[in-house]
Amino acid sequence: MTDSTSFDVAHLGNVELLTPTFEKSLWFFRDLLAMRVVAESDAGGRQSVYLRTWDEYQRYTLKLTASDDAGVGRTTFRTTSAEALDRRVAAIEAAGLGIGWEDGEVGTGRTYTFRDPDGHDMGIYWETERYIAGDEDRPALKNQASAFPGRGVNARRLDHINYLAKDVVANGRFVADVLGGRESERIALDDGGYAAWWFHFNNKSYDIVYSDDWLKHGNRLHHVAFAPDTREDILKAADIFLENGIHIESGPHKHAINQTFFLYVWEPGGNRIEFANAGARLLLDPDSPVVEWTQEERKKGQAWGMKTIETFHTHGTPVVREDQHS
Repeated sequence: MTDSTSFDVAHLGNVELLTPTFEKSLWFFRDLLAMRVVAESDAGGRQSVYLRTWDEYQRYTLKLTASDDAGVGRTTFRTTSAEALDRRVAAIEAAGLGIGWEDGEVGTGRTYTFRDPDGHDMGIYWETERYIAGDEDRPALKNQASAFPGRGVNARRLDHINYLAKDVVANGRFVADVLGGRESERIALDDGGYAAWWFHFNNKSYDIVYSDDWLKHGNRLHHVAFAPDTREDILKAADIFLENGIHIESGPHKHAINQTFFLYVWEPGGNRIEFANAGARLLLDPDSPVVEWTQEERKKGQAWGMKTIETFHTHGTPVVREDQHS
């Protein structure tokens, strides 16, 4: 039976994305994805804006920060209670990966910061401020956070994050043992270990993924995913990106693993962004067995036969050349 502490993390909280093309990236998220700017900052001389998807219950979803290189800054996770936060902090400290307590970002309470084994910057918190819509975005239905924007991609919520890692197994064990994540699917390598490992904290089939960094650089982002309502929204998104000169890397198509309908693009700063319709497959069984795929099975490609493209294994942010890996 799944241990009760496996439910200590409620969900992926919010993500900081770094970009060397700040204004162009802001245009992408604000204008094409229909995200709303809710706050701005210039802490430490680095320009940041806080954006929210239209049905985000918290104050913000994405922190966009100007930087010399693209990549991921801090990823945060919300717990299910104050007691759950204490348990996860104790586990993180016991693993020797804790950094310490900080004041939370916009609308979030006290946050404990730490790093995963690969060096990705993370935080975990409980207290949060719910978004209150104003006259300009008050919804017609009282059971959604704000009005449906009715333009662009209409990104509804943050769905998941996928990291590139030097050691998928070490990071996956960290999520399972320290954060209490439950594994949903994985790709087993013929010579041992995993090429990728998917974990979830709630009924969605995954919230966090680690994929093997073929360049072995470490501490890189593979992609951040947002969820619109339907498959048709993702098809429409492809037309929107085509018209606006956004690089479409792969899709629209359907993953075999976890059966997500997907589209991958590179936002102007170079970060890979996925649009995923993940709500069709929910893991309602709290003891759902992990699904393991072999390398031979993965050679069949995605659900409808399209092969995984080469850049999916090599492109990540920050961008590195093959002669730069450690």
